[in-house]
Amino acid sequence: MEILEKLFGSQSRVKMMRLFLFNPEQAYGVDDIVLRAKVIAKEVKEQIAVFEKIGLVKSRQLTQEISKKKGKKIVIKKLRVQGWFLDDSFLYMVALKNLLITVSMKTHEDIAKHFGPVGKIRALIVSGIFIQDWESRVDLLIVADNLKPASLERAVKSLEAEIGREIRYAAFETSDFQYRLDIYDKLIRDILDFPHKKVVDKIGIVH
Repeated sequence: MEILEKLFGSQSRVKMMRLFLFNPEQAYGVDDIVLRAKVIAKEVKEQIAVFEKIGLVKSRQLTQEISKKKGKKIVIKKLRVQGWFLDDSFLYMVALKNLLITVSMKTHEDIAKHFGPVGKIRALIVSGIFIQDWESRVDLLIVADNLKPASLERAVKSLEAEIGREIRYAAFETSDFQYRLDIYDKLIRDILDFPHKKVVDKIGIVH
């Protein structure tokens, strides 16, 4: 993150760039950006002005639901607020995405260590965001003995916080994965038949 801060001027700018670039179909109001990027409202307005000037984002009106308690009742009001979304015609969009992910991403070996507590890892395959393939259906495939769902969720959330976007992943017990592999399960084929990298393979996956 330090290199990116020096390159782009501030940590807030880097966080907000990640938010828009890695979630291109979403539009965000000021409150959304404050919550998701962990920055203050003043910084949001300053950085949005920069992003609009260079053509990185466009603005549009959003409808937000606000919950308020009145007595014992919860009243939900809908408000129109200004929001922003990624302008997909931005000339350097792909290059900027790849730079942000490459500089800040853990190595593939670090990812394997990151998921060590989720069970006895038998296979770990990275694709999608981890190899700069933005059209991939899945970013991560984990196969383990004695898979621990709670530990898996914590590991995924922790990695998502570092990257700045939701990770699309699939996780299986080894026996379940072997069965799906044998019957040519569509999800498994969607991972193995397209660009990916085997970080751990103690099963001997053939594709």
